[in-house]
Amino acid sequence: MKTSVVAISTMSVLALLLLLHLPSSEAAIACSDVVKNLTPCVKYLINGVGAPPANCCAGASKLASAATSTADKKAACECIKTAAQKINPNVAAAKALPRNCGISLPFTVSTSVDCSK
Repeated sequence: MKTSVVAISTMSVLALLLLLHLPSSEAAIACSDVVKNLTPCVKYLINGVGAPPANCCAGASKLASAATSTADKKAACECIKTAAQKINPNVAAAKALPRNCGISLPFTVSTSVDCSK
């Protein structure tokens, strides 16, 4: 009987440890990181002329690499949507930013993007 109590206790501890190490579904990407990565793009997004600067593309690429989970993508999208409402970007420049930087983002830099999809 004592052996079964020890076995059950051991199994309970192992189960608890496994639960503590399961990946969380919360976004790991912070809005401050999204803004920091895309700040070099602001002039390009407002003016909408020429090619985006290299540091803009570097930041956008870093963002694309960091936003891997669905939660990260939604969090980044919401942050970009809020920031876009403040700077009112040139629509064509915002839409072309990923292509012009040679990356893909799962959403459009826009004030009207639906981040739930």
